[in-house]
Amino acid sequence: MQPTYEEFQTKLAIMRALLEKHGADGLLLRRVSSFAWATCGVTSYVNTATTEGAASLLVTREHCFLATNNIEAPRLEQESGLAEQGWDFRISHWTTPIVELNKLTAGLNLIADVAFGGASDISAELSRLRASLTPAEGQRFRQLGQLCAQAMDSAARGVRPAMTEYEIAALLGAETQKRGIQPIVNLIATDERIYRFRHPLPTEKKLEKYALLVLSGRRWGLVCSISRLVHFGSVPADLQKRIDATARVNAVLIAHTRPGRSLDDVFQDGQRGYAATGFPDEWRFHHQGGAVGYEPREFLGMPGSTDIVSVGQAYAWNPTISGAKMEDTILVGTQRNEILTITPTWPVVSVKIPEQGVEISCPLALVV
Repeated sequence: MQPTYEEFQTKLAIMRALLEKHGADGLLLRRVSSFAWATCGVTSYVNTATTEGAASLLVTREHCFLATNNIEAPRLEQESGLAEQGWDFRISHWTTPIVELNKLTAGLNLIADVAFGGASDISAELSRLRASLTPAEGQRFRQLGQLCAQAMDSAARGVRPAMTEYEIAALLGAETQKRGIQPIVNLIATDERIYRFRHPLPTEKKLEKYALLVLSGRRWGLVCSISRLVHFGSVPADLQKRIDATARVNAVLIAHTRPGRSLDDVFQDGQRGYAATGFPDEWRFHHQGGAVGYEPREFLGMPGSTDIVSVGQAYAWNPTISGAKMEDTILVGTQRNEILTITPTWPVVSVKIPEQGVEISCPLALVV
């Protein structure tokens, strides 16, 4: 999983092409996601909840600078190998953490991924670049998907009635962390909360019969998402209908996310899928997901979106119908889409999508 010289040179060429395109002197990257993308997977955060890291990158036509403080510099130099990668370190004392960055950027016509002085914000363009994965990033995503799936499977099978949502979240977090993955999204809902809330932060509520576990795990800067349902005892008919309908929409979205199609096209396919299952308005209550990379969603599949699906991109669709949710991360291939977060012994339903000539396996509720 270590980045190669060739991979970094590919990233550097992309960054310098941005300078030419925008007629800029320098590209400034301060977001955690952009830092990881540019360095082929290195971590710049200390506070895991922060958007901007404790180190910044400045790329000019001739140089690559890394500006950070004297606390972070040793780790980035000695453990992360960024000096060997070619970054010229400029180190400030922690009492004046961006003094060197201010010196480096003074008088430059900048493009950036955040608001910084008079820099032009190209964050949306960078999101698209982060979502266009190199083959090496695709390989990392495959490994990340397997690890997230293992963590989810192990945690879900450890859930028991009377556990609080906090305890379930702790279980999912522990299974994720011990595999070297950071759970940056860890959502849990039980019983009626699955029907009421689409983004259910865990609470002290105790599980009776039904649980939803949602994970976005980060490693090498990449973020992979997966959701699973667990039910104790037989699943009521109305709930099973909702789960089956969600599976149908999920399969439609995965099958139609093919190279050359716009996300508006895929979104409309999903809308038709909701209507065909008897739940035509459920798409209105939650976003359907979108392209992933170094953020949980680099950009969403939206009505009217002109973004075009391409080979090598990863997507996480998350269709929901009140009481049910489905989510896996896929990698778009030349011939087919690859589901990266398969849980091999999980119950599934196989959904045929005749117009695409494929059959998609979608996860059902694990009945205990």
